[in-house]
Amino acid sequence: MSKLYLAGLLVLILGSCGSRDGSAPRNLDNACSIVTERPHYVRALKAAERKWGVEPHVLMAMIYQESKFISDNRPPHVYALGVIPTGRQSSALGYSQALDGTWEEYIDQIGGRGSDRTDIRDATDFMGWYMSLTVQENGIPLSDTYNQYLAYHDGRTGWRRGTYRSKPWLVRIAGEVRDRAVMYDAQLRTCSRFR
Repeated sequence: MSKLYLAGLLVLILGSCGSRDGSAPRNLDNACSIVTERPHYVRALKAAERKWGVEPHVLMAMIYQESKFISDNRPPHVYALGVIPTGRQSSALGYSQALDGTWEEYIDQIGGRGSDRTDIRDATDFMGWYMSLTVQENGIPLSDTYNQYLAYHDGRTGWRRGTYRSKPWLVRIAGEVRDRAVMYDAQLRTCSRFR
């Protein structure tokens, strides 16, 4: 065997042994477990809270719904005739599932060219920025997880038009996000890692 082949094989084996931050934390139903497993999440969540005023449990509940904390999450492919891939349902990517156009708006206004949707710090900053605009444009308090999620999903203009009213599944999911935020809040209050 050549040395190059052996070196490549060794890199492949060692790379497969490491944990991939892009994967979801092990226990998504326990906020304390999430931040204990991923301590850099704490820094990202607290930075977004300081900058935008969005509480960590709200961000975590929305991230759970959008990506299940998978950094490089994307919508599924769409198939023509059930077998021919024709692209993805949308351009959403990352923890926040930010769409290309909204992400570009964020980069132009706040984030800068180095921002990355697969980075938890940039994703939480993006979400805080978006939610603060929702407060300005629609008057939805940052603590109103239910309506903030509806406006996040359908857009601020869509929320004003009430597009979510014709989507009972979305209204149900917004309630689940609100309930998860309450659960995460209670868990984080007892979490020594988060103080």
